[in-house]
Amino acid sequence: MRTTFDFSPLFRTAVGYDRMTRALDSAQRIDEGELSYPPYNIEKLSDDEYRITMAIAGFTADDVEIVEHDGTLTVKGKPASLNDSNEQLLHRGIAGRAFERRFQLADYVEVAEADLQNGLLHIQLKRNVPEEMKPRRVRIQAGGRDAITDKAA
Repeated sequence: MRTTFDFSPLFRTAVGYDRMTRALDSAQRIDEGELSYPPYNIEKLSDDEYRITMAIAGFTADDVEIVEHDGTLTVKGKPASLNDSNEQLLHRGIAGRAFERRFQLADYVEVAEADLQNGLLHIQLKRNVPEEMKPRRVRIQAGGRDAITDKAA
């Protein structure tokens, strides 16, 4: 049994948090069956680098589409062998069904590259914070001479 939460009181006085409300709302509506295929890992490689690895055995690079748009990364797959009527399988143990998986990306996180090797799709992500958003050192004048503070502003 799932409990439904109403987040609207939290956002009555908040402005510009539309993306967060959509993420919280969609998290409540997730179907557990959708989360099982294809299996994936999310790794933190460094403070600004991440990697999503998806197990997509039987798919080629042409069978997979990766789209990054408006803070959402969408990975879709449809293997060409689904349309192959000459196949005569006695047992199908390798899942080859079409899929669509969505990931919400944090601010300034972008796809750096994607690579498919040995049935594993690796998607490299990197946080690219603009210079004006990074902490900077502020020069302080003390008694007519310059002093520099080591604390970030």
